[in-house]
Amino acid sequence: CHDSNGELHEFGSKWRNADCYDCFCSKHRIQCCSSFMTPVGYDKEKCVSIFNKETCKYKVVEKDDHSKECPVYASVG
Repeated sequence: CHDSNGELHEFGSKWRNADCYDCFCSKHRIQCCSSFMTPVGYDKEKCVSIFNKETCKYKVVEKDDHSKECPVYASVG
């Protein structure tokens, strides 16, 4: 299997790509799914979600002070 970056992967192999998607190569196709949850239930006027590609996670923080985390009530995967 060749992925979107042109890298070759063996049939039956699994990997996480640079965009934080978990991928699997079968004889018929490459299938990728997000490895992270996207926060949707939080105060969007006061807070902002920031994605960290190193940890493959979102952090929801106050817009005016990124050191203060905001509560998240719902996420989607």
